[in-house]
Amino acid sequence: EVKIFRALILGELERGQSQFQALCFITRLHRNEIIPSESMAKLRQKNPRTVRQAEEVRGLEHLSMDVAVNFSKGAQLSSHIHNVCAEAKEAIYTREEDVKFWLEKGVDGSMFEVLPQASDLPDLQRCKLCADRWKPCICSYSLSIEWYPCMLKYCKSRDAGGKVSSYKCGIRSCQKGYTFDYYVPQKQLCLWDEEA
Repeated sequence: EVKIFRALILGELERGQSQFQALCFITRLHRNEIIPSESMAKLRQKNPRTVRQAEEVRGLEHLSMDVAVNFSKGAQLSSHIHNVCAEAKEAIYTREEDVKFWLEKGVDGSMFEVLPQASDLPDLQRCKLCADRWKPCICSYSLSIEWYPCMLKYCKSRDAGGKVSSYKCGIRSCQKGYTFDYYVPQKQLCLWDEEA
């Protein structure tokens, strides 16, 4: 029940950035948000090399990532964190509401650290409004998943007696955008936010 987003942002060497910066955002995966992998395995895709367009555009989701996740303990949450977030060891974020859900499921709370909030630091502002590159601020990163299998398609058939029945006959695809807000100890770690 874990959804992991990994973003690799190419650095701008002339601005003193390294080759790339990696971010990982982890949220709870709700049932019916994506189709089961068993269903995908059974359904054959025609023309697999075709560039596909999503049939449904789902709304933008704005998430406040207010908790940091300890990379070395993250395997308790999902075994995939170790591989997917290896480059983002110091930049793995989640939400307090998801942490509460996972704690109820018995996950060790020591892997989570609540990040400073605007209520804790009165002069904490959004990175795009912050003039000092070395001050902490709230960074914003947006991404869009252009195509993912979100639902099964059902077709109807009629038997010889005229009785109608439905059967799985394909996959419905969706597109979805996300914006993640999270704390950074210095604006230098969020320079793309200036262009937003």
